[in-house]
Amino acid sequence: MGDFTKDFTDSNFDEEVIKSEQPVLVDFWAEWCGPCKQLTPTIDALAEEYNGKAKIGKVNVDNSPSTAAGYGIRSIPSLLFFKDGKVQQQMVGTNPKEEIAKILDSLL
Repeated sequence: MGDFTKDFTDSNFDEEVIKSEQPVLVDFWAEWCGPCKQLTPTIDALAEEYNGKAKIGKVNVDNSPSTAAGYGIRSIPSLLFFKDGKVQQQMVGTNPKEEIAKILDSLL
């Protein structure tokens, strides 16, 4: 993971994501998921670009199954965009950086 990309887990999700004052992008992924690994450089780049404006991080669905189940994650990678503790948008699959950034910008 990049220096600015956070690691969200079952134990810190509420504090880091739900209670965040900034918009949050959560990437649900797994080690065994090829498309997830393709998306990682994009997520890391966005985390650096949006540092101080939005939180960006990843949830490993194998390590944090209750968070993934709680949001009905069935396909990965899945991106959930949170603002004020609520999901505002969702994207499934590998999407271009510009598309992801457009949603982040709309939440700032």
